[in-house]
Amino acid sequence: MEFGSWKVNLLETGRFKLDGGAMFGVIPKPLWHRANPADERNRIDMTMRALCLRRADRVILVDTGVGHKESGKFRDIFAIDFSVVSLETGLATLGITAEEVTDVILTHLHFDHVGGCVRNDGGALSAMFPNATHYVQRRQWEWAMTQSERDRASFIADNYLPLREAGILQLLDGEEKIFEEMELHIVDGHTFGQQLVRVRDGDVSLLYAADLIPMSAHLPGPWIMGYDLQPLVTLQEKHDLLTRAVGDGDILMFEHDPIVEAATVERSEKGFRLAHHGTLDDVYSQHVRSG
Repeated sequence: MEFGSWKVNLLETGRFKLDGGAMFGVIPKPLWHRANPADERNRIDMTMRALCLRRADRVILVDTGVGHKESGKFRDIFAIDFSVVSLETGLATLGITAEEVTDVILTHLHFDHVGGCVRNDGGALSAMFPNATHYVQRRQWEWAMTQSERDRASFIADNYLPLREAGILQLLDGEEKIFEEMELHIVDGHTFGQQLVRVRDGDVSLLYAADLIPMSAHLPGPWIMGYDLQPLVTLQEKHDLLTRAVGDGDILMFEHDPIVEAATVERSEKGFRLAHHGTLDDVYSQHVRSG
């Protein structure tokens, strides 16, 4: 899809499953199970979807999925599946090599967002994208390095320490401007210093919602992950972001929804809900036609 000066693609980097109760927090299973049926281990189907932005001088990835380094036990727990899609096959489809990637923006350092940045070659860890600058918020980096008991399982140092050792990590402080037509939006409910990416073309914006709104099912306010460190902060951040999305006509891109890539949002008497939804290309076409 052409959007401003960018070619935009959403790339599925792999499929996985997480516990449905953890994904929907205080929402009772009879409600979330309708649209997100669980397997015999109470896990729901999810994907890991990266954003790829290209123009003559840049190839940018936003998040990279889980990667291939983890053990068989880890892959079993999270039902990690690369049989249909992977980051490597997605990039190959676009004719992009790992060496051609110039920048990787990491929303945060949880394993399902950053694992694809580092590969294991016979026991030696190295950067998957050796020529790319990798951007992460300083507060997120510092939080990941504290190894908090509350969320240490989400942070695997082998996914990001090699980036610092290779000298290709850049820490950001807040909503710094790193590229034209792009904004960073910092949120703290899920984890401290999560950075969402908004790309603008005139009056239209594409917003990569990461783990603030990981799936289209998370649009209603109380539908918040049990993983979030500050759920009441998430609640306010979602309200503010969705209010802006309705007012500005933003197109949201969902990182973990296995079916819905993107959507526009409208407000009803019951709160926020999906308007146009489907693939990014279809939603953008509908949005442009409607006006």
